[in-house]
Amino acid sequence: MNELLTALALVMIIEGLMPLISPARWREVFSRILAMSDGQIRFIGLASILLGLLGLLWLR
Repeated sequence: MNELLTALALVMIIEGLMPLISPARWREVFSRILAMSDGQIRFIGLASILLGLLGLLWLR
């Protein structure tokens, strides 16, 4: 359980970097995401999951 909470904390830190460093760019990226179709967003989510799983397998 400790590892899961550590991983979630790291995700929050990484996710917070972009709006902290460059809020205007973050807003631009976010508006582009809002303009995407559901299928495009789902594909990005699937690709992210697969890359994460490959990373976990590579680290083990």
